[in-house]
Amino acid sequence: MSIKLTKNELKSQKDSLKRFLRYLPTLQLKKQQLQTEIRTIEVRASQLRTERDSLNKAFNVWIAVFGEVDAFDPDTVQIREIRRSTGNIAGVSIPIYETTEFTHADYDLYRKPLWLDTAAEKIEQVLALDLEARILDEQVRLLQTELRITTQRVNLFEKVKIPEAQNNIKKISVYLGDQQVAAVVRGKISKKNLERVVQEDRE
Repeated sequence: MSIKLTKNELKSQKDSLKRFLRYLPTLQLKKQQLQTEIRTIEVRASQLRTERDSLNKAFNVWIAVFGEVDAFDPDTVQIREIRRSTGNIAGVSIPIYETTEFTHADYDLYRKPLWLDTAAEKIEQVLALDLEARILDEQVRLLQTELRITTQRVNLFEKVKIPEAQNNIKKISVYLGDQQVAAVVRGKISKKNLERVVQEDRE
């Protein structure tokens, strides 16, 4: 990029450098915060899935004990509403899991086994854990998108904008310094020439 080798451009480049150096720590802090939050959420989602799998396994064993595995239809439990709110992490709007409301399909109390209601409650617990983990996955996706953008900005400032401004300042300063030296030299030469002309006139 070609730049003007002037005092005004020098001031503009110095102002830009100050701005970049002021913004960079904020971006670096945001990057660190996003990385920390993503790791925390991923750990939480993993814990929920482990809990879900453990509960699901125990549930299947529990049903098998009764010897009536086919008596329970998973479609007995239906999701009516997933309640969520909105949160904010490092300026990123994210969904927050609140709770899930379920409905149960009607069934004949006389034909179905007594443990069916308990089984439905356990299925609700498994589904709720899975839904919460999925919302945490969505949080991670949103935060990773913001992290990628923030990382690009940090790299742009660190590797392009700041070095570019520093180089421009150096280039303009050297040029203006050379111009100043040249002006001083020209002044001295002019002075000597003037003195010589005055001396010749006197003679």
